[in-house]
Amino acid sequence: MICRIVFLLFLAASPLAKAAVPLPPSIAFKSSVETIDARTIEVRFEIAEGYYLYRDKFAFQSAPPEIQLGAPAFPQGKKKFDENFGDVEVYYRELRLRIPVKLQTSEALAFDLDVTSQGCSEELGLCYPPQKRRFSVSLPAIASAAVVPFTFTDSFQDDESGRIARFLENSGVALIAATFFGFGVLLSLTPCVLPMLPILSGIIVGTRHGAHALSRSTAFFLSLAYVSGMAAAYALAGVLAGFSGTLFSGVLQTPWARGGFASLFVILAFSMFGFYTLRLPACLQTSIAANASQLRGRSFVSVAVMGGLSALIVAPCVAPPLAGALLYVGHSGNAALGGLALFCMAWGMGIPLLAVGASAGSLLPKTGLWMNAVNRFFGFVLLGVAHWLIALYLPPAVQMAIWGSLLIAPAIALRAIDPLPTQVGPARIFRRFAGIFCLFGGVAILSGALAGAKDPLRPLDWIAGETRPGITFERVRSLSGLESRLSASRAPVMLDFYADWCITCKEMERLTFSDARVRKALSGLTLLQADVTANNDNDKVLLARFGLFGPPGVIFFDRQGNEKARVVGFQDAERFLATFHAAYRDADR
Repeated sequence: MICRIVFLLFLAASPLAKAAVPLPPSIAFKSSVETIDARTIEVRFEIAEGYYLYRDKFAFQSAPPEIQLGAPAFPQGKKKFDENFGDVEVYYRELRLRIPVKLQTSEALAFDLDVTSQGCSEELGLCYPPQKRRFSVSLPAIASAAVVPFTFTDSFQDDESGRIARFLENSGVALIAATFFGFGVLLSLTPCVLPMLPILSGIIVGTRHGAHALSRSTAFFLSLAYVSGMAAAYALAGVLAGFSGTLFSGVLQTPWARGGFASLFVILAFSMFGFYTLRLPACLQTSIAANASQLRGRSFVSVAVMGGLSALIVAPCVAPPLAGALLYVGHSGNAALGGLALFCMAWGMGIPLLAVGASAGSLLPKTGLWMNAVNRFFGFVLLGVAHWLIALYLPPAVQMAIWGSLLIAPAIALRAIDPLPTQVGPARIFRRFAGIFCLFGGVAILSGALAGAKDPLRPLDWIAGETRPGITFERVRSLSGLESRLSASRAPVMLDFYADWCITCKEMERLTFSDARVRKALSGLTLLQADVTANNDNDKVLLARFGLFGPPGVIFFDRQGNEKARVVGFQDAERFLATFHAAYRDADR
């Protein structure tokens, strides 16, 4: 008898006995509802070990039913063959679903939410009947300054940024680092990185403007410091953006910040022209000369700081890899992995900058008369970068006039209008050719400015009577204005996010929206544009509503105001049309 009792107690305490007793559904599938923001709720499930939930068995119903719920944002589940339902998609351990609430009012609201789900025990082969639970939900009022965290939608998860976010969730650290480094190398070929090339070149030339020539190793380490600062800024700003829902670099896109950075470039440029020499006071130079290693360290730190500022002010472009990493950080809270991805991406973007440093010691001429010409060249380049930073605050005619002047001035310095002597060498002929090229370009831009042209890359369209084709957008300035416009439109809607400081937005205007095929495809849509140049509270709410951290971004809606597809970052006309046709079938237009 005693042996039998011991055996029964052992059996009751064993895992086999525990597996034989199914858990109550309220314990196997613990559910809760949390308010994320004024118009988003999150349903959470804690799924016990050995149990799972079916994706296609969920149902959500508000009470009263007049309150409209948007489509739940389902993450990707696991594929499974189920004896009851065949091939299905299921969820294990934990599930979080965000559901948007569609309301016409901005006031606070309370309602009940019925959540229906169904799951099974994998070990017992037991399936529970559908379970319904009711939760009380309280939504706060929408404040004008509130920044709404992003909400995943089905179309969002299928776009490039959503796929990259899922890649971060499901891949190993080494693969993520290598992939994002490759993304950065590809992004280095875009206009986002180009303005940083003359900045770094000017730093290298300015450093070797002293008494001693700059060695190749020193130039490379200066580039290394610059890219390190850029990578650190990208990683830190990206992690902060992932948690806050807005891109930190947008804060620096103010007239004061851009104007201050432009003033710094003007000061550096005039120093390269020889108007003055930027140097420390003699007493400090004497002290630092006794500690040469400290001077080098301080120089590298200052260059790294310049790299970080350049990344945030000069290149605030949002591309799918950046957006995907930020989405992952914001959704999962894994700042370490998201920061690593952005850090590796920035190093990939810095490859051309490192090449500039590695070649500076051999390609740039030694100290001497040639060095003066090199200094003047980079002085004009830095003046061009300074003008590019503040051009959006100037009238088009003034912009064109300055661009023209910045080409004519180096033409005069190259003596483009002076007669050639009887005997000239190849170098002088090449210099004269470059001067004449700059002179004609500057005159063309100035004549275009006088004729009313606005594009410095196409200043002579007025001669042929051509006008650059484009798209006319209707501006929306707030989330409530967008929602009312979506409900009033009888046609599908395209919403374009734009900013004056966004290089890629201008690229989309020039190469994509001006394409005749794109304009024809969009002719049947209501075209809206959100100008987020000011980065004010309304702009932040609009961006966060669609999970965007900055422009460019294009959202496609159907006639009922539901999101169909989106474009994040630059797409040429071919890719844009492919996204458009995938979003709208003939029946939807």
